[in-house]
Amino acid sequence: MRILVIEDDLEAAAYVVKGLRESGHIVDHAADGDEGLNLALSGSFDVLVVDRMLPKRDGLSVVSTLRQEKIRTPALFLSALGEVDDRIMGLKAGGDDYLTKPYAFAELLARIEVLVRRSNPEQVRTRLQVGDLEVDLLARKVSRNGQEIDLQPREFRLLEYLMKHAGQVVTRTMLLENVWEYHFDPQTNVIDVHISRLRAKIDKNFKQPLLHTIRGAGYSLRAAD
Repeated sequence: MRILVIEDDLEAAAYVVKGLRESGHIVDHAADGDEGLNLALSGSFDVLVVDRMLPKRDGLSVVSTLRQEKIRTPALFLSALGEVDDRIMGLKAGGDDYLTKPYAFAELLARIEVLVRRSNPEQVRTRLQVGDLEVDLLARKVSRNGQEIDLQPREFRLLEYLMKHAGQVVTRTMLLENVWEYHFDPQTNVIDVHISRLRAKIDKNFKQPLLHTIRGAGYSLRAAD
């Protein structure tokens, strides 16, 4: 999922962003209401996590403006304002959920997943499969031919992206932007290293290779024709 966190407390924002990225999601951060609104107006996010009290434009204004502009991206308010009236104001402004601080990160993650499933019940896939390789996106589990495979968070994100584009050629630029969130080529071998590690885990002990290098183009995950 692509998630936008709008939070002016940099320490709190870093905690949420780090946790969401470790859970395999692509996360952008905005430190004030105006920046958050400008990013959210693109409609390119699957869910928004919005603080109520923000500089320049408060969270209620951000979400209500999005609704006026017909942007229906699910929004979860994350706020220290936890009275009943505060929660009602958040929902009336167009919020889809409201979680008060302090909170358990596991609950935040679960609420985000529920919001996305509700907003796109036909589009959200929770299981991916290519040949005998299977990924459970909710449980964060990978198996091939019934054998469980242990992946590091970045390896999981890489595999998830490749599986969602199974049969297609995925370029280095696509991987840098969508798995590492680089919008430039840092001129490192980070992709090669992770591809090598992933291939060793999903292909090495199996007869049929699934992860293929397309010389001069990129990579492709596909079962045998």
